[in-house]
Amino acid sequence: MEIDIKIDDKKASEIKRLILNLLNPGGKLDCGAAFKIAAKLGVDASVVGDLAAREGIRIDRCELGQFGKLQCSGGSIKALQKLNPFLDEKRRIFCRDARAAASGGVGFDTVRSTLKEHAIDVKYCQLGCFKEKKGKRMRVKTKTWIENAQGELIFGKGKTEVLDVIAQTGSISKAAEVLGMNYKKCWSHLQILQKNLQEELFSTKQGGGNAAGTTLNARAYELIAAYKQLQSDIENYANERFKELFLKKEGEKDASKAKDKNH
Repeated sequence: MEIDIKIDDKKASEIKRLILNLLNPGGKLDCGAAFKIAAKLGVDASVVGDLAAREGIRIDRCELGQFGKLQCSGGSIKALQKLNPFLDEKRRIFCRDARAAASGGVGFDTVRSTLKEHAIDVKYCQLGCFKEKKGKRMRVKTKTWIENAQGELIFGKGKTEVLDVIAQTGSISKAAEVLGMNYKKCWSHLQILQKNLQEELFSTKQGGGNAAGTTLNARAYELIAAYKQLQSDIENYANERFKELFLKKEGEKDASKAKDKNH
């Protein structure tokens, strides 16, 4: 479909009508709805975002998980492989490239989950909501790991990723390739886990054919799910507490400055 950047008054009125008709219960326009309007009328998504902004309507529920509250059911190795070629040196991706990956058969839930799990940031929103997220606004970051009695790292994000990718590829060497890790380090992660937990977490069958490769056992899947849940719970708590302790005060400062300016 041909895309217009410049639009006439008639089309602008139709876009505004659709925006108003598709507002969510909070009076905002969902990201997905904005892109549907753009596709329906053959205009660039930025046009819809700009007209919504002019009407004082905020975009909500980013389909790539950058703002709003859309569920993340779990990422996939297929999604990561589609995203990897487009990442810059800071592990960021253009909104359009991430959306193309999602529309190419992976799905938005899987892509936004993969972005979150692998700490991939999105830049230059096609609706104009953000560019590179620079500015004064602060963000809290958390990192969770589990140690043994000697203070040695047993389990964390890296080992979870190794197990997760092995589960999806059925191969330690393929997992190492996907994660940009040499085979020896990948194997070392597995050995450290098994040694400290004193449990067999996987089985490997040599040779060719469909039966060859590495298979995780039930306990490994339990560990993956438990760590992801723990990290998610900690992140959610940290984000809420951070807003209470930092962003609320920042908002009060801005309001106070605005008030002083008006007097």
